Amino acid sequence: MNCFLYSLVLQWKLDIRSKSLLVTFYIVPLIFFLIMGGIFTSVIPEMGSTLIQSMIVMSVSMGAFLGLPPSLVEIYGSDIKKIYNANGVPIYLGLVTILLSAFVHLMMICIVILLLAPILFKASLPTQLPIFLLSLTIYIIVSLSIGCILGLTLKNQAKLTMLAQLVFLPSIMLSGIMFPISLLPDFLQVIGHVFPAYWGYRLMLENGFSIENLWYMIFIFCIAVMIGILLLNKQKSE
Repeated sequence: MNCFLYSLVLQWKLDIRSKSLLVTFYIVPLIFFLIMGGIFTSVIPEMGSTLIQSMIVMSVSMGAFLGLPPSLVEIYGSDIKKIYNANGVPIYLGLVTILLSAFVHLMMICIVILLLAPILFKASLPTQLPIFLLSLTIYIIVSLSIGCILGLTLKNQAKLTMLAQLVFLPSIMLSGIMFPISLLPDFLQVIGHVFPAYWGYRLMLENGFSIENLWYMIFIFCIAVMIGILLLNKQKSE
């Protein structure tokens, strides 16, 4: 337990000093929010009712797909993993501490957006805030589970960045947060349904918390957990 708490505190200290984490978890999402929030609500005032959900999906996706995986590669793609094994530290400890840290960072930026959007852009706050926060938590957990798979699969940062972009960009463009998904061709709508961002966005909308929008998220999470366990076991044997 002491080892876990020490690792958690150490990870938080490393995060505070990390410029890449600051960029992917805070700076870029906030800039995107400030620019696109102004554009969306000026061109289409009705988007104020879904602005918070849209900006949160974008922020979570960026942090989980572009911010989390490189941190995992720094541990499991380097000699740090060997130090873990040599000192009898559980191989999953690095993953757990990074996940918890990333969850806190994502929740923090989402709360900032939740508080600023009504003030800056007169966006509508969720009427059922507890349900909204539950939906947000589910989406963050599912997104982080996918980010874990990316970070544990590849050891090369360049290849990882390319693969992460291939997951991140369609998640944003085909999820319906930028424009109604009904405007897309049918085959792109089908592709959009593959990404959790589409379901996470729908889950966070008013009256969107239903099994129809939830089942796919649960399915993806279960698959990601199973793959993650296999990848960790592979890391342990290497």
